Amino acid sequence: MASQEPVLGSSVPDAAQRAADLVTVLLPGQGRAAVIEVLRKYGEPEPIEISAADLAELRQAARLLREVFAAGDAGTAADRLNGLLASRARPPRLTSHGGTSGWHVHVDGGDDAPWADWFLTSSCLALAVLLAERQAAPAGLCAARSCGRPFVNVGRGALRRYCSAACGTRDRVARHRAMQAGTSETAVP
Repeated sequence: MASQEPVLGSSVPDAAQRAADLVTVLLPGQGRAAVIEVLRKYGEPEPIEISAADLAELRQAARLLREVFAAGDAGTAADRLNGLLASRARPPRLTSHGGTSGWHVHVDGGDDAPWADWFLTSSCLALAVLLAERQAAPAGLCAARSCGRPFVNVGRGALRRYCSAACGTRDRVARHRAMQAGTSETAVP
């Protein structure tokens, strides 16, 4: 089933963030309800019906997308995105889902494409646009050892390393404590 919301959501960053949020719930194996909750958050119209087979295919798509998030640099991300787009995307087409939404671009197989095809191709398209706009990796995985959550780079400044300020703070405090523990151990005769 294809989305009736524009392929890029209300914006390219929204579609990329939707990809990060779906990867976050799909890969640890959260259930159908968590996936539906994310789709609702991004405006997917009701009813949202995800079968067990859809869920398995969405998880496979999330594994492929996680490799884009893990790329680390623009060149590697571009290579991974190009590979996924070449193997999965179809020619761009405009759709309004029979007049139920505004016109928007899809690169999946059709308005009735499987959830995984829509998720993978729309996510790759959004991440590719971000990469082209910023000339930098469009996304990453949180550098905090206890996290690893995917995030999207949308700002103009330096590339992010953490999914949130909380993870950055926790990591900085842990490094500081580790340095303090190392310093006090070496100072004791």
